[in-house]
Amino acid sequence: MTESTKRADAAKAAGKKFGCDMKEMYWTLGSYDLVAVVDATDEASYLAFGAALAGAGNVRTQSLRAFTKDEMNAVFAKLG
Repeated sequence: MTESTKRADAAKAAGKKFGCDMKEMYWTLGSYDLVAVVDATDEASYLAFGAALAGAGNVRTQSLRAFTKDEMNAVFAKLG
């Protein structure tokens, strides 16, 4: 546990190899130990990054795709 901030720094550096930028990291109480805000080139890059992290062992992830206001407006425009 005491090494978690160092592991987070290592993960952030590794993410860059996959086109992922870990913008923010928050250590949390409750069901999840850490929440990270990641900006990825695309979903495939993020998936590869997540697979690399999981391959290191003892990592479980849950991803939530977020949309900006402009992206949501583009979705709404398709509704007609």
